[in-house]
Amino acid sequence: MRTEVVIIGAGPAGLLLSHLLAADGVDSILLESRSRAHVGARIRAGVLEQSSVDVLTAAGLGDRLKAEGGEHRGIYLTWPDDEVFIDFEELTGRSTVVYGQAEVQKDLDAAAQRRGQQIVYEVSDTRVHDVDSDSPYVTYLDADGAPGRVEAAVVAGCDGSFGPSRSAVPEAVRTRFERVYPHSWLGVLAQVAPSTDHVRYAWHSDGFAMHSMRSSSVSRLYLQVPNGTDLADWSDDRIWETLSHRLGSGRRGFHLTSGPITEKSVLPMRSLVQTPMRHGQLFLAGDAAHILPPTGAKGLNLAIADVALLAPALVSLLRKDDHVLAESYSDLALRRVWRATHFAWWMTDMLHTGSDPFAAQLQLSQLRWLASSHAARTGLAENFAGLSLHI
Repeated sequence: MRTEVVIIGAGPAGLLLSHLLAADGVDSILLESRSRAHVGARIRAGVLEQSSVDVLTAAGLGDRLKAEGGEHRGIYLTWPDDEVFIDFEELTGRSTVVYGQAEVQKDLDAAAQRRGQQIVYEVSDTRVHDVDSDSPYVTYLDADGAPGRVEAAVVAGCDGSFGPSRSAVPEAVRTRFERVYPHSWLGVLAQVAPSTDHVRYAWHSDGFAMHSMRSSSVSRLYLQVPNGTDLADWSDDRIWETLSHRLGSGRRGFHLTSGPITEKSVLPMRSLVQTPMRHGQLFLAGDAAHILPPTGAKGLNLAIADVALLAPALVSLLRKDDHVLAESYSDLALRRVWRATHFAWWMTDMLHTGSDPFAAQLQLSQLRWLASSHAARTGLAENFAGLSLHI
């Protein structure tokens, strides 16, 4: 097969890139290692910052988001002695929307099917070739084990942490920055109406907790746990008791309502940035280039921001033979990546506790500073609700 852009990965980053390219008449083919059903069912990110909402709406993908997404104007930060509400709209004039990644995927998949987008699912042994030339190509095995090959002018790696694109950048060229955190998140999806009107982040000496939501009837909750935690050690009752304790149920009018838990998972936490995000005719976007702890709600939003820069760069390159945007893509994208990486680290460092009492006092000092300083709250709100695409 031959196309203009072969996109590896049919998650939100890959599907959005194909959608934006198609709007400017650029052809693409997507290769995805999982099935369509598997990709569509993944429960991951759930908070869209203002910039992401703007990108999706401008791309004609905002109807269901507007109708079903829950607009949230801020977040609660709580600790045993106090709490503060960070009002994004009041502080920055921007807000966030709770709209799960699975819903974004659903919208993108429906748009892809309407335009007849070619997507090859359940491929394996995907390999990227000759990205240093003008004729790169990708080989793979299809679901039946038959070999396939796609030739293109450009390869876009949107295949996440474990795909082949990241390693297709030669070792002598790439630089990897990584931090592995000493804790994980135990995440649960519960069939119960949220107990809070906005996302709630809780500092507690026993460990961090978080109450988010996916809809008016589905709650998403997290607990800080040690790395290597076995889910078998966490019964539903233990999870609800620990959440209630750490979130401060019964304090300041907040009461946690429990319900049936439909999904449990343990998520190790790390930060990773690989540079550059472009080598030859290979461009990386989303988790193929960077991973963040979910504390700052930046993973999906960064992927959307990458694609919003990459799509016009590829259109200019392929339609006008103009290399300016393509050559600046990596540097521009990485400015935002590092800003988001710092913010996610800062939120993680402030809210996750350990055995050091000195560190705990520093964390409490930061929380009290946020409660008392308009400037501090504005800084957090500006980062959380979303900076402009060109920072």
